[in-house]
Amino acid sequence: MLLKRLIYLSLISCLSVPSFSQTGAAWLKGGVNFANVSYKSNGEVDDANMLTSFHVGIMGDITIAKVLAIQPGIFFTGKGSKIQSGSPNDLTYYKATANPLYIEVPVNAVIKLPLASESNIFFGAGPYIAMGVGGKRKIEGKYVNVAYSSKEKIEFSNDDPSTFNNEEGTGLGVMRRFDYGFNGTAGFELNSVLIAVNYGYGLAKLQSGSNSTDDNNNKHRVLSLSVGFKL
Repeated sequence: MLLKRLIYLSLISCLSVPSFSQTGAAWLKGGVNFANVSYKSNGEVDDANMLTSFHVGIMGDITIAKVLAIQPGIFFTGKGSKIQSGSPNDLTYYKATANPLYIEVPVNAVIKLPLASESNIFFGAGPYIAMGVGGKRKIEGKYVNVAYSSKEKIEFSNDDPSTFNNEEGTGLGVMRRFDYGFNGTAGFELNSVLIAVNYGYGLAKLQSGSNSTDDNNNKHRVLSLSVGFKL
């Protein structure tokens, strides 16, 4: 229910901005994601495991003051990571790729510094919440030169996003449905075109039902490059 309310409010904000504010706008925004999953309690990730994905959605831009705006949005976005041991030419080789897909709702507070007429540089941050809606998991490899592979849909647990407790039925084979965290954004707004870099820092561990303390370290990290067009 919490996510549904946030999605509803973000849609209303994004679509109604031009009707109530002369300086408000709505943007069609999309781009590439470089996703990963942390593996240490201090949030470190292994760069070699980065997975390329995408994001697309609508972002509102509500002017609060001359240099301050609130930017709610709703995006379809891919996250995940890949793990590889050895190479396909080795006698024993293993590669696993998980690419979960989410509906994500960020709300950023953004500072805008004018560069020229209708152009500015901006930077800001804010929270996000996301709900898993699909994705694929693929495993391939060789054991003593005998090849194997499998491909399946990612399963999500029905954990409650309003609690931080572990849920039954989750583990290494099943991800938590709800993700949440903080994101930062910066870039340029040039008339009706926007170019931005974003970073999502997940706070929800991916496997909430496992007894392994190592799973507490597994959280989403997503670096994104975006291009937006004013609607």
